[in-house]
Amino acid sequence: MTAHDLLELRRVSRHFGSFRALDEVDLTVRRSARHAIIGPNGAGKSTLFGLISGTLATTGGTILVDGQDVTRLSVERRVGLGVATTFQHSSLFMRETVLENVLLAVLRRAGRGFGGWRSVRGRTAAIEQARTLLERVGLPTRHDVRAAALSHGERRQLEVAVALATEPRLLLLDEPAAGMSPAETARLTELIAALPDEVTVLLIEHDLDMVFGLADTVTVMHLGRHLKTGSPDEVRSSGEVQDAYLGTTGVTS
Repeated sequence: MTAHDLLELRRVSRHFGSFRALDEVDLTVRRSARHAIIGPNGAGKSTLFGLISGTLATTGGTILVDGQDVTRLSVERRVGLGVATTFQHSSLFMRETVLENVLLAVLRRAGRGFGGWRSVRGRTAAIEQARTLLERVGLPTRHDVRAAALSHGERRQLEVAVALATEPRLLLLDEPAAGMSPAETARLTELIAALPDEVTVLLIEHDLDMVFGLADTVTVMHLGRHLKTGSPDEVRSSGEVQDAYLGTTGVTS
């Protein structure tokens, strides 16, 4: 692991009985990267994310975040170290407003809850931070709308705001464009591209247009193994990727 890398996986595996969902995967993600993981169904992408986020335990190997071994740490401990995740299935509080969803994340980051925030000044600052995050993700006029009333695309934007409220160094996005219209995907791509360099992004995505338009680095998974990592052009033109991922038809954007 070099000083330029934020995340490193060393021979990371996850077995379910005799099935090897991931088999000794090595991967590094450099700081400030927009790094995408692609591959067909069954390639091991979601399992990989579960291991990095802490929702799944490894069978073997080591996971390092900024040089610290997090392999056995809980999700909460990893969040405290700057690892935030948005999953394909929404985890928002649907009965609460857009602002309340983000505010709760801000207060949790500060070690407080709605009922435990005694300082009016502190609560005002937290509300202002939540409003700033909503502007960043393109929801500046939706503060008082319940999350349940948002469109699918808006919910994904809100999930990014909630994740950003934890002040992540590493943001994991699990199929962020799933179920989105082309216009919604374009807005989300712009949002992710505009995130500050302090936030390193690692995403799983099936939408190759989004991947090749956003990522500076692409990793291809195949049958639980790391196949290739390179620039979008390197991956797109790779014969082994074409054979393993899309047969002989090629990888196109």
